Amino acid sequence: MLRVLTLSTLFPNASQPTLGVFVERQTLALAGLDDVALEVVSPIGLPPWPLSLHSHYAPHALLPLREEWKGVTVHRPRFRALPQIADARAARAMAKALRAPLRALCERFEFDIIDAEFFWPDGVAAMHLSQESGVPFSIKARGADIHYWGSRPGIAKQIVAAAQAANGLLAVSEALKRDMATLGMPERKIRVHYTGIDLDRFKPIDRRAAKARLEVKGPLLITAGALIPRKGHTLVLQALPRVEGATLMIVGDGPERDKLERVARSLGVAERVRFLGNRPHEELPALLAAADAMVLPSASEGLANVWVEALACGTPIVISDAGGAREGLDRPEAGRIVPREPSAITRAICDILADPPAPAVVRSAAARFSWERNARELREHLGSLVRPVS
Repeated sequence: MLRVLTLSTLFPNASQPTLGVFVERQTLALAGLDDVALEVVSPIGLPPWPLSLHSHYAPHALLPLREEWKGVTVHRPRFRALPQIADARAARAMAKALRAPLRALCERFEFDIIDAEFFWPDGVAAMHLSQESGVPFSIKARGADIHYWGSRPGIAKQIVAAAQAANGLLAVSEALKRDMATLGMPERKIRVHYTGIDLDRFKPIDRRAAKARLEVKGPLLITAGALIPRKGHTLVLQALPRVEGATLMIVGDGPERDKLERVARSLGVAERVRFLGNRPHEELPALLAAADAMVLPSASEGLANVWVEALACGTPIVISDAGGAREGLDRPEAGRIVPREPSAITRAICDILADPPAPAVVRSAAARFSWERNARELREHLGSLVRPVS
């Protein structure tokens, strides 16, 4: 029996049900294996009073310290962090706050390995905890932790140090593995660990009927992701005026929403754009399957889950050559990889609309991704890092 402590600040909770659903799904699949016992520690970063009273943080303070979440025990200890964990001391503060709870946890659940699900602050905190306890640890890189946090002053060096100290590393794509090595992370430690997908939920449906239910006439485009500059939502809006009669649905929320709404108005397409905000993950299959194309011209990615989810729904994708794009989109029938330019995005969308591929052909590109494979490979990776008892 392999006893795993999954450490993740990206894990859903009652106030943020869509946070880190990909981590949740991976964790549930791993916990479902017969030879794995698993508990989750999902630390909650709260700023000092009175900032902790802000409406953004107040619901987090009310979360239970321990609960059963979809059959898995989840611990939610608090640690002090400045807004958006940009403070370079956040990882050490997290590790300090976790010492006592983990000692108590060990009295009934003596875990064999710490599985950190993001480099900052999770992976760096795992390094400190491992150094104190002697328990081996692994860190999984997902994209933004390398491309964004890996370039932040005061944080980048901590991330590289954690990678060098880790017993093993995971990357969501070969491309991300190369980027990690470029930062100075030991390539020999890095194993590529592709995401999974529930092919029973994400599947083609009657697209015409699905669009009718959404009250959409004509082509439907969808984009999903945090409303931040890196995701390229502005480029999609700039491409929309030249895609005649198309409706664009934007799933997600973030600091750029007001700006994107202004861009839509200035381009004269506001009536054709629907900002849906964050939606429950259960709603995403129907939205993706209704669309004629999913468009996401990100500046950087690991291997975006929404790429694979759209493909599984039989929906072709238009994406930039970011991260593992060529690993996810491995056949021309399933979509287009384009420069991050509105004109190129427009041409790709119009090409797909003029000659739409068969949904079954698009879906075949996602067939190699499964949570069963993901869990099996993660179990093998973590198990290989645990020192045998002599």
